[in-house]
Amino acid sequence: MITGIVYLMSDYSQQALTQLASEIGDSLRARGLHLATAESCTGGWLAQCCTDVVGASDWFDRGWVTYSNQAKQDCLCVQENTLEQYGEVSKATVIEMAEGALMQSNTDISVSITGIAGPEGGSGDKPVGTVWFAWAMPHRTTLVQHQLLSGDRQSIRAQAVEIALRGVQSALRQNAD
Repeated sequence: MITGIVYLMSDYSQQALTQLASEIGDSLRARGLHLATAESCTGGWLAQCCTDVVGASDWFDRGWVTYSNQAKQDCLCVQENTLEQYGEVSKATVIEMAEGALMQSNTDISVSITGIAGPEGGSGDKPVGTVWFAWAMPHRTTLVQHQLLSGDRQSIRAQAVEIALRGVQSALRQNAD
């Protein structure tokens, strides 16, 4: 599990997030690698940041927006038992999302996000701002991170996109050949 303090940029503009995606794209392209995304609470924003980059087809393979539990099962092979036992916002679910995206695509790394962006939907043990992330690569241990983010719905979603992108950077650094 990835732990530690996450340093987030203060500028959550689309331009800043796309610039970060562009830097990741350069790294992926240089290594001949491809990325897939599996999103829930961010609703495709992560994939949009990637595809806003000119030439993204060189390194971005595909993305899924699996907002419903049924979509998570159908598209990413998340087990019904996992959803029943742990819920859609959980470590177990986000791991299965990332591993399912990797399995269902022709990629070298996948990233998944599931969380509660609010303003409703939180609970005592899963308050608004609870977000889980996972990064999967073939033959590697899936990396997982949990964050409790603050702010309004837009801010929580923007922070989640940034964390997901920074996690891709970190996974690529940790697994440099």
